[in-house]
Amino acid sequence: MIHDSIVDAIGNTPLIRLQRVHPLGNLVAKIEYTNPGGSIKDRIGMPMILRAEENGSLEPGGVIVEPTSGNTGVGLAMAAAIKGYRLICVMADKQSQEKRDLLKALGAEVVICPTDVPPDDPRSYYSVAEQLAEEIPGAYRPDQYSNPANIDAHLDTTGPEIWSQTDGAVEVFAAGIGTGGTIGGVGAFLKAMNSDLMIIGIDPEGSIYTADTADDVTPYLIEGVGEDFWPDIFDPDVVDRYERVSDRDAFLMTRRLAEEEGLLVGGSCGMAVVGAARVATEYPDRLTIVLLPDSGRNYISKIFNDDWMREQGFL
Repeated sequence: MIHDSIVDAIGNTPLIRLQRVHPLGNLVAKIEYTNPGGSIKDRIGMPMILRAEENGSLEPGGVIVEPTSGNTGVGLAMAAAIKGYRLICVMADKQSQEKRDLLKALGAEVVICPTDVPPDDPRSYYSVAEQLAEEIPGAYRPDQYSNPANIDAHLDTTGPEIWSQTDGAVEVFAAGIGTGGTIGGVGAFLKAMNSDLMIIGIDPEGSIYTADTADDVTPYLIEGVGEDFWPDIFDPDVVDRYERVSDRDAFLMTRRLAEEEGLLVGGSCGMAVVGAARVATEYPDRLTIVLLPDSGRNYISKIFNDDWMREQGFL
């Protein structure tokens, strides 16, 4: 098949049984790094741009400004390159150098902001992106945290793929929660097909989703998941159960997935597998699908670097 553009090659990612890190055999991973941009966020870039064009929010010659941990920026960068838009990605300084360099290679401009500030602080990457969108003529901020196209992309593609690939046998779906778009869209589709299906939200320690009090919302090192505020598009009712995972457990599992399964994935993937494996162990007769959102190529200088891991106390 010959595609008209790179975004037409997005989706139809494989399912891989994780038989070595979870010998029970009922834990299967959906590998989203096989998308051309290397993550599940490839799925939402073009849909958000097309919706903005349709409603008049983005016009020819416009500028796209988005706060991102990196992967959504890549999805937008591919789409912006094809559509001819300038893209400015605003990132927190905890994001890896590989992500920054990748965005620049795809033609995006990158603005770096401090991580350890509240989301409403004028220095936060959310606030800086909002300010740039207001100041730059013709600028548009897709805002994946509130954009319904984020959910719809997974309702239309990721969810149906999982149902079809398992012939409807999936009984548990587990995924990390970032904006809430993935778990919201996939969860809604799968629940519509089987109301008894369990949706498991995996969250890093320090994220607001599983914090007992405001004091429990603290910085963490896992990238791309968890939040320090509640995104508008996230519907907590779609989640049946949460599992909280530490940075250490997430990163050690990430390295195991590479060394034992041959899967070079990111830290949020290790986190998702740790949480999903707990549930899959509890329900050995149920097929559990865990979504692995991105590639480990973005974390070579961190998770796969022994010196960095030792500095963090993980080795």
